[in-house]
Amino acid sequence: MKRTARLVTGLALGCLIVVLPAQSRPEFAGRWTSAPEPAADAPQRGGARGTGRGGRGRGARVGDMGAGWGETITITQDATRLTVEYAFFSRGDLQPPLRFTYALDGTPTINTVMMGHGRQEQPSRARWEGDALVLTSSYTFAHPATGEPVEGTVTRTLSLASPASMTVEVTRSGVLGGPASTTRTTYRKLS
Repeated sequence: MKRTARLVTGLALGCLIVVLPAQSRPEFAGRWTSAPEPAADAPQRGGARGTGRGGRGRGARVGDMGAGWGETITITQDATRLTVEYAFFSRGDLQPPLRFTYALDGTPTINTVMMGHGRQEQPSRARWEGDALVLTSSYTFAHPATGEPVEGTVTRTLSLASPASMTVEVTRSGVLGGPASTTRTTYRKLS
């Protein structure tokens, strides 16, 4: 009798293990807009507010680089890739939206952007840290005094507070002797 009870219990536990789904990764896909945040020194009512937004949007605080992706972004995601797209140029510039693609298995990707009068390649890697997606990109620019190449990095950590609220924390390496900086932008889902 005890042997039968153990066998039944073992089979039941085995079935539970098989039935339980594998833990899925967060779904960042959708159209997102940065949520305004009051400036630390802004009045509580009726006064001007800073936005804490991730771009050069109206009302952005001077020196606030935010997520670096702009106010409204579109993210597509499948099992292998995440793509972030946003308009950087005004409609009159006739430039396509900027698009950055990251391989979710950690494979390096190269994103190319027009900077000044030429193309700039930005090698990137994505990695999961629990439920957060960490995107690290490097870039090279010419030292203003010597013209020598200088490398910098930008690390963006995406996490969901809820299915409709995403936080993007950005750490920019210090360059030319300056300190590293970290900003945080909250996006709310539009669709």
